[in-house]
Amino acid sequence: MNRKKKLNQIFNKRLKKAKSKLSPNQKGRYVSKAERASLEVADNATTCVEATVAHSGDADQ
Repeated sequence: MNRKKKLNQIFNKRLKKAKSKLSPNQKGRYVSKAERASLEVADNATTCVEATVAHSGDADQ
C-alpha cells in the first residue's frame, strides 16, 4: 500500500470518529431487563389507582 493511500485512510478514519462524536446520539439509553420490569410494575400500579379513582367517581354521581 502506498504512503499517500495509507495517510488518507488514517485521516478519513480520524475524521469519521470526530464526526460521530459531534453528531447527536440516535439510540436511547440502555434499560436493563430488571429495570424494565420494575417500570412496568410501577406503571401498572398507577393505572390501577387511576382506574379505581375513576370508578369511585362514577359511584358518587
